[in-house]
Amino acid sequence: MLKKILILVVALAVLIGAGFGYVIHGVDRYLNQPLNIEQNQLVTVPFGTNINRAMDILVDKKWVQPSSLARFVRRLHPELVSIKAGTYQLTPSMTLKTALEHIVSGKEHQFAVTFVEGSRFSEWRDILANNSYLKHTITGMSEADIATKLGIQHSKLEGLFLAETYHFTAGKSDIAILRRAHNKLMTYLDAQWQERDESLPLKSPYQALTLASIIEKETALASERQRVSSVFVNRLNKHMRLQTDPTVIYGMGDNYHGNIRKRDLHRATPYNTYVIHGLPPTPIAMVGKNAIDAALHPEKSDYLYFVASGDGGHVFSKTLTQHNRAVRAYLRKLRNK
Repeated sequence: MLKKILILVVALAVLIGAGFGYVIHGVDRYLNQPLNIEQNQLVTVPFGTNINRAMDILVDKKWVQPSSLARFVRRLHPELVSIKAGTYQLTPSMTLKTALEHIVSGKEHQFAVTFVEGSRFSEWRDILANNSYLKHTITGMSEADIATKLGIQHSKLEGLFLAETYHFTAGKSDIAILRRAHNKLMTYLDAQWQERDESLPLKSPYQALTLASIIEKETALASERQRVSSVFVNRLNKHMRLQTDPTVIYGMGDNYHGNIRKRDLHRATPYNTYVIHGLPPTPIAMVGKNAIDAALHPEKSDYLYFVASGDGGHVFSKTLTQHNRAVRAYLRKLRNK
């Protein structure tokens, strides 16, 4: 009798062991299946998602095959249980297991938003508004309201953010991006202001920012920025009007349609440097670090004028006679084209 019981117990143990082995092998096979994707894919894991729901999400997207053994994953692989909410990028090289490990790591996908040097705040608002991975909090707010929310003293925000690329995770707010861009600008501007050329005719970092924005709009060539800066600094020192077209365009606002007419040069606006003396009241564009550097460290020169060369750069002149000659050469080149 005891022998029969012993045989029965052994048989039952073998059966249980075989079943347990089947489950372990099946779960491993399930977890090691490659993701059925041909390119990188984003997946959003909501708050409160557990391991079973996370696997269901991938099954629903048809990126993995379902299995009746999926319910055993949490018991056999407790290291995969701590699912973290967020948006993650999965790659074709991943298996279901490595995908779950990636989600457990909490390393969310970093999105990027790029603001180009010379762009305007209105363009920044459009870029932020059209990014579906950002939380939109400034929609409908006035520029002054946004400034107040950011703790910025100026009611006009043109030029008060550093133009570059910013990375963020899904759900970050648009105001958080602006706050980071403003803080980064002020940190760099203040540091460069301390190292500025002391002979500059600039009274504050804000004026330096205004000059940098004009330089940014006048040339896209890094090799020219300091020379362009020297022209404006020389003119300011001689109490000459800056006479720079980008300020006219900015002052025209929505009335600018791609062409500056002679009467536009004479129309008084707070920004028209053909009419006003000195710098305009605010920056006219967002700037990058190089434009700030050029504004605070201009080339030493005697240049007072420059005009487009027709080849992507500019011709610089020390006298009006030289400048007029360069203008005529530029106009001839345009006609020949």
